[in-house]
Amino acid sequence: MIGFEGTLAEISAEFPRFRLVPKPTSWLMAMIDRFLRLVTFGQQSRFLAEYHTVIGYTLYLAPTWEQLSEVDRVALLRHERVHLRQRKRYGFFGLAFLYLFPIFPLGLAYGRARLEWEAYSETVRALFEMRGKAVLSDRALREHIIGRFVGPDYGWMWPFRNRIEKWYDQLVLSLVREQPSRH
Repeated sequence: MIGFEGTLAEISAEFPRFRLVPKPTSWLMAMIDRFLRLVTFGQQSRFLAEYHTVIGYTLYLAPTWEQLSEVDRVALLRHERVHLRQRKRYGFFGLAFLYLFPIFPLGLAYGRARLEWEAYSETVRALFEMRGKAVLSDRALREHIIGRFVGPDYGWMWPFRNRIEKWYDQLVLSLVREQPSRH
């Protein structure tokens, strides 16, 4: 298992401008927090305090970063590396467009959902590799990730819960099939 320092070094080698910044020190993050509270009618009130956010090559760390285990930090970095690679693939403005517009910014955000499916797939893969097969049957993890898609965390980006459940269950199945003897 590559730990936090190794994962951070890999990301920094791939993206030399990558940096970690405490989220509460950023005026940009404070503005996004106010905007999200407004458009979600107060339902997304934890953005500044609990959500880690990558924009450009900067990962803005919420205060909850300090409480994360090394495994959770590595999984988070791997999730965010997916977004960094998406930025490289689509460019800054292309990624921003995909994240914010197709189809609607709130309630049915297909572009955002597709980008996050890719990143959350890596989150689950990382947790599986580091914690073992038991993580794949963790109902709380499953519900947490599904809730991110269908709840206010990302502006109700995909309202079709059964589709997200099917995606998650297929992901778990594929991980079991990929490495049956590992865990």
